[in-house]
Amino acid sequence: MKRLLSAVFFICTLGSTLAQDKIDGGLTVDIVSNYIWRGQHLGDVSIQPELWVGWKGLSLSAWGSVGLSNNKDPREIDLTLSYETGGLSLGIVDYWNDERDSRYFYYRKDGTGHSFEGFASYDFGPVKASWQTFFAGDDYKTASDKRAWSSYFEVAAPFRLLTCHWDATAGLVPWASDYYATSGFSVTNLSLRATKDIKISNSFSLPLFAQVVANPASQDFYFVAGLTLKAF
Repeated sequence: MKRLLSAVFFICTLGSTLAQDKIDGGLTVDIVSNYIWRGQHLGDVSIQPELWVGWKGLSLSAWGSVGLSNNKDPREIDLTLSYETGGLSLGIVDYWNDERDSRYFYYRKDGTGHSFEGFASYDFGPVKASWQTFFAGDDYKTASDKRAWSSYFEVAAPFRLLTCHWDATAGLVPWASDYYATSGFSVTNLSLRATKDIKISNSFSLPLFAQVVANPASQDFYFVAGLTLKAF
């Protein structure tokens, strides 16, 4: 009996290890009525694809945004490298858009469209807290032309209500930042988002979402709706 239990334990442990060793990934496309990021309006109706792969806690993703209703909206491509263990997640993001310069491989201070951000987050279960700081690229103080170290802190709480998945989020900028258009400590993002999977067939469902976003610092308020297409 002991040998049987040991064998079962070994098989379960091996299966768990092999499952963790598998390469995971996904491809999704969001279509949104407005592109709102951390309480800022960055575009009108947009299509936003994302491709990612993960292995043993490491993940690499590419996310983009292209305006559909306004050809003046900048194109954006974000690359993220992150590592997750337990509830802790650490990573680096390369944000790029063509608002200043259309050359992707241009990194000089006088016109680069890249901004590099480091982040750390921890999922406590009921809430998830995260901190992000720009450390390189296009993030300078207009007055002194010195690096601004623009930062953002956010707390998000997911919950279930009325057959929907909800996310309540509060975000703030701790000090002055031209990147976030703030002159000091500012609450820039208060949002509530609801997502509902609409079943189309036994093998396909369509996630629909709606979100209200308030930015007390800029006195702006947005209502966003969208849908998500999942390839895998």
